[in-house]
Amino acid sequence: MKNKHTMFFACIYLALLGILGCSDNGKDCCVVYPEILSVDVTISQTNPAEVSVLAKASAVNFYNIYFGETANESPVRSTDGKATHTYAKSGTYTIKVQAHTTDQAFTTETRGVSVTLSGDLVIPTAGYETPTSYAGMDLVWQDEFAGTALNAADWTFETGTGQDGWGNNELQFYRSENTSLTDGKLIITARKEAYQGSQYTSSRIITAGKHQFRYGRVDIRAVLPKGQGLWPALWMLGANYQTDIWPKCGEIDIMEMVGGSGRENTVHGTVHWEGANGNYASHTGHTTLANGTYADEFHVYSLVWTPQAITWYVDDKQFNVIDTTPEGLSEFQQEFFLIFNVAVGGRWPGSPDGTTIFPQRMIVDYVRVFQQKP
Repeated sequence: MKNKHTMFFACIYLALLGILGCSDNGKDCCVVYPEILSVDVTISQTNPAEVSVLAKASAVNFYNIYFGETANESPVRSTDGKATHTYAKSGTYTIKVQAHTTDQAFTTETRGVSVTLSGDLVIPTAGYETPTSYAGMDLVWQDEFAGTALNAADWTFETGTGQDGWGNNELQFYRSENTSLTDGKLIITARKEAYQGSQYTSSRIITAGKHQFRYGRVDIRAVLPKGQGLWPALWMLGANYQTDIWPKCGEIDIMEMVGGSGRENTVHGTVHWEGANGNYASHTGHTTLANGTYADEFHVYSLVWTPQAITWYVDDKQFNVIDTTPEGLSEFQQEFFLIFNVAVGGRWPGSPDGTTIFPQRMIVDYVRVFQQKP
């Protein structure tokens, strides 16, 4: 009996020491922290932008894997320690792997990887430009995309796949990570990568609730992506879109292009609204370059909007106009906000195919909004 009591108290003593030890380390003694056994980083032999991670750990329930391309990126959550990411440009990145027992209990290891892309980002230097002032007009808002990150006071990211692929059977998952600022340019990158059930990613940014306009001139200087299935757009939506569901809120497409089949030399300008008896209505026009494509250099896509009409221009050459004075077009007498996005796939362009090269980018130099002086 004495020996048994001695052993019992010895066990209690050791347990107390263990509890005190856990407290000293600042960890919950009831939680087992994972031990990371290995982290393997592999660059694809067929696509130098694609990097895969394989992590193994003991006592793990899930992994959070960061690829280090942006400061505020969302991690890839994985239950098997596997994740793949496609980088937008060359560089040296730090990959961070967190092996989790719970959300709060995890162990971290990092690995460095150097990515060199043969098709790295190239920003054209040539192209059309418009002035920073017009007679009789005030510059009421502009974004020249200086700095290192998109200004949250001006723009909001719309993310995910939307309803019915954003209403168009689009294939991409919109992420903030696909937007970057480089050398005073906004870069929206469309990538072929598996993410949250989608096979492509891109970005969509809006000024809703931050910058909304009724009438004026909008100038947007941009280089467009190219390839089958690419669908870049610079457009506007009625600010009342949440209460007056599309098309009743109205839509103004300053520029749309659908890639593939030699279509990269043509852009479209369109309005959509609710016609008679609640039916959908639209008016569209297009213009085609004599040589080259809209991916070769910068062009300026402009909209001049008055109480009487909406007129479209490319490089100050008019290619479309609509009279907005009829009563049935009252949508275009209200405030609208701006949307920039690059869609992948959808009803209009169709899906990418074997000829489509990723990543593809829309590069925006500036957006400027002018209105008549009071």
